Amino acid sequence: MTSPTSDDASLAILFFSRLTDAAGDDYKAMDAELERRVRDNPGFVAAKSFTAADGERLTIVWWRDEASLAAWRNDERHALAQRTGRERWYQEYRTEVTRIVRRSAFSR
Repeated sequence: MTSPTSDDASLAILFFSRLTDAAGDDYKAMDAELERRVRDNPGFVAAKSFTAADGERLTIVWWRDEASLAAWRNDERHALAQRTGRERWYQEYRTEVTRIVRRSAFSR
């Protein structure tokens, strides 16, 4: 997944998480499915994920508008993944919703 390269995004979700030892193949399969599904949302702009040396993970997802974000939040497979995540896959997580207020870029 890539970062946004235009002014399409007005919001970003920051999803911080740590996985449990139980997050195995079923987690990986759901993660891959959701990555494909989120791209089908017309308001999806881009996403990127990082893992720190201490195991904390950060996924940033950029959205065009609040309506598209709400549609994703209410997606049935996403809701199932959230429930399963709380029950099995995540040691901890938190989300932060941010509004893009300014952009600056440089590229050689």
